[in-house]
Amino acid sequence: MLYHPKWSKAKKRLMSFVCESLQSRVDFHVINYRKAHDQLGRAVITVDKVEMLSMCTITAEREEYYRERDIRIQLDDFSNDNVFNNRAIQEQAQEQLKMESIYAQYDFFSALEEYFNSPIEVSLKSNDLLTRILCILDRRVGKRTLRKMEESISEQKTLVQVFYKLRCDAENIYWSE
Repeated sequence: MLYHPKWSKAKKRLMSFVCESLQSRVDFHVINYRKAHDQLGRAVITVDKVEMLSMCTITAEREEYYRERDIRIQLDDFSNDNVFNNRAIQEQAQEQLKMESIYAQYDFFSALEEYFNSPIEVSLKSNDLLTRILCILDRRVGKRTLRKMEESISEQKTLVQVFYKLRCDAENIYWSE
């Protein structure tokens, strides 16, 4: 599944939301592998040209396969006949991957859709790590909101904390770690 509308338009829109203090430092890339069977590849968020988050479809799907296999071993369930069980195992495996911040390119596109189609107030409360990262970088999230987030940021995943610290440093907001 290639991203529709065109990635170039989506990237332009996404970059228009990045706060001014990080505009020249943060970038988003989508790398598609033409020879891959589904032509999917990676989505990458860079800061100062250093990859901070790589969302590789091949890696995520391989890890999902291993998680599903481990779950089946634990449950001693190797039957593929029950569609309901298969879906439940797959969902459990996908949840484990999200807990470990292992994402595929299509997860990035899903987060992008949620982010583009929801008010910033709603996106800020999202359970999706990628959506939260996009919000932290968003120019519509002001210093007052960033300061309010300080109380709950320590409960967030390390990756969210890294982007929060980056934004606070860029905005000269000092916070206690």
